[in-house]
Amino acid sequence: MLIKRYPGNPILQKDDVPYPVATVHNAGMVKHDNKYIMIFRSHKFNGRSILGKAVSYDGFNFVVDKHPFMIPSKEQPFKKYEAYGIEDPRIVKIDGEYLITYSAYSQYGVRIGLAKTKDFDHIQRVALITEADYRNVVIFPEKFNNLYARLDRPHSEISPWSIWISYSPDLIHWGQSQLIMRPMQYHWDEMKIGPGASPIKTSRGWLNIYHGVFPTMDGCVYRLGVALHKLEDPSVVIAVGDEWILQPEEEYEITGYVHNVVFTCGAIPEPDGTLKLYWGGADKVMCVGTAVIDELVDHCLSNLRQAL
Repeated sequence: MLIKRYPGNPILQKDDVPYPVATVHNAGMVKHDNKYIMIFRSHKFNGRSILGKAVSYDGFNFVVDKHPFMIPSKEQPFKKYEAYGIEDPRIVKIDGEYLITYSAYSQYGVRIGLAKTKDFDHIQRVALITEADYRNVVIFPEKFNNLYARLDRPHSEISPWSIWISYSPDLIHWGQSQLIMRPMQYHWDEMKIGPGASPIKTSRGWLNIYHGVFPTMDGCVYRLGVALHKLEDPSVVIAVGDEWILQPEEEYEITGYVHNVVFTCGAIPEPDGTLKLYWGGADKVMCVGTAVIDELVDHCLSNLRQAL
């Protein structure tokens, strides 16, 4: 078993939030000042999403702030494109500040917003960095040839729900886009895939923990898998693990707001070579598990398939 579930799961539920929400799930994660920072998504009772913040000293026991961390903006141009809610944040530290990407929903579809902070007390929106329809944007924690790099997942009938890479000199203007990874027919991720946690640097490559979706007669199943990207050129996918690393098995993952879902937006590598992986269970609760980073890399390299 590559991912060991924490016995105290779920670690965060709606009753832990001091303001009214229907769910707690799909959280971006980072370590800041020796504290674990969780920026989580919640549905309000009108069905639209906001982002909350929770803090922990051990990565397992979290306390939620008294007020939401981010709500849909009241200022243009963000107001127009966040009117239906903001969702699924990812966090990465680069150049001394934390970048947060999030999905912005409106009548115009879903775009990706970018915000930044240095302390998680003050947040500044930077730009809307995609057109519609995009989701699952994660930024690498270092530059390549002086360019920022990101993984994303546009919606496309021609190249269904596949992972692309793009580059930017300034975090606002993005280009040099390439398709680098597709779903595989009649595999656990045959319907769609998307980046999950921000990529993790290892000695053998960038570890990309992604989600994959499989359609069944009883609805879709969301699972997690891993891929490995070349250190110097992350557009090169060295290997994709052929089998999933986590699937819905516990009651809190099988039954909820959306059944049969494990969905990650954040993972934290630890100094001892382990990883804390965080995921939303059934779009309702937050969960955590631990893994050995080298074992996840081995899983890619010893049990691999082609990316395209």
